[in-house]
Amino acid sequence: MPLDTRPLNSLGLPKPPSETRVVVAMSGGVDSSVVAAMLKEEGYDVVGVTLQLYDHGAALAKKGACCAGIDIHDARRVAEDMGFPHYVLDYENIFREAVIDEFADSYLGGATPVPCIRCNERVKFKDLLETAKDLEADCMATGHYIQRMNGAQGAELHSAADASRDQSYFLFSTTPQQLDFLRFPLGHLPSKDDTRALAAKYGLSVAMKPDSQDICFVPDGNYAAVIEKLRPGSAEPGEIVHVDGRVLGEHNGVIHYTIGQRRGLGIGGLADPLYVVKLDVDTRRVIVGPKDLLATRTVPVREINWLGDVPFTSQEEWHLNVRVRSTRPPREAIVRPISDTEAEVELVVAEEGVSPGQACVFYAPESSRIFGGGWIWRGY
Repeated sequence: MPLDTRPLNSLGLPKPPSETRVVVAMSGGVDSSVVAAMLKEEGYDVVGVTLQLYDHGAALAKKGACCAGIDIHDARRVAEDMGFPHYVLDYENIFREAVIDEFADSYLGGATPVPCIRCNERVKFKDLLETAKDLEADCMATGHYIQRMNGAQGAELHSAADASRDQSYFLFSTTPQQLDFLRFPLGHLPSKDDTRALAAKYGLSVAMKPDSQDICFVPDGNYAAVIEKLRPGSAEPGEIVHVDGRVLGEHNGVIHYTIGQRRGLGIGGLADPLYVVKLDVDTRRVIVGPKDLLATRTVPVREINWLGDVPFTSQEEWHLNVRVRSTRPPREAIVRPISDTEAEVELVVAEEGVSPGQACVFYAPESSRIFGGGWIWRGY
């Protein structure tokens, strides 16, 4: 079959923008709105899609608290102003089964889950991506701050140009097949100010809309309240126990605590500060101890999505940088494959508060490339 020698458009496809259909995943925020407006101005056949994922009112048991409707309205208004079609898809059942239920069960199991990763993996880059293909799109674009670059072996995932906005931790599970179809037009921008400047240039109503800070279905940041609503009876009281066996007090539910937590333990009056070092769900005990017990160098990882050019198990060990929490910079580590999807990660310098349920993301030591990652699944 002869090679297509037509010039590539700005999305890397060999056809004019007017003949290139792009589905833009629109959340109603400034980032995805700018992506849609930018591509429309460049002459692409843009189709906006917004997902109805959750009902804040149902999540918080409050009448009239469905803030999700505001985001849908904002996305629709941008589409109307820029002159491209916009669809709202009801994904509530899919989102509940693929994201919310696991979030609740993981929290009840003593883990610290990251539902935004599961949403990208199981909803946006799976079901929505397939919907984009059903709409005969040539690619799907999002407002994520991450870069897709063409490498010798195909599309590669790279960190955003603006390190403070980089979302690679939440996108490590993007597969090579998904990466072929995805585009991230904002990843190269130097700062969020540039995005807002573009929004103002296009006259978008969301130009100054504040960024969302919380998990979308936990709009007030109160995880425990949502979990109690989803899993009635989950906030059973128990004991706060020192690692030496002393009972220091009582708590009103393991779901109110996370590994590494110091404040809000309700056990004041002690000479040295104590931290949550373990959550024993079976006995409903919150185990506390000194800070040095939080440090670990060995991190077991599973469900690995590998984005390297050669098979993960082709080497006995990989010298990479890894990030074990979204708020921490990558640290030097040795990644030892156990199978195609499991590994033991040895941190060169111990990290504090490594928790099951968090992601461990792999980075190239001296470039912006992301080599995938996996899920931390138990502590040592």
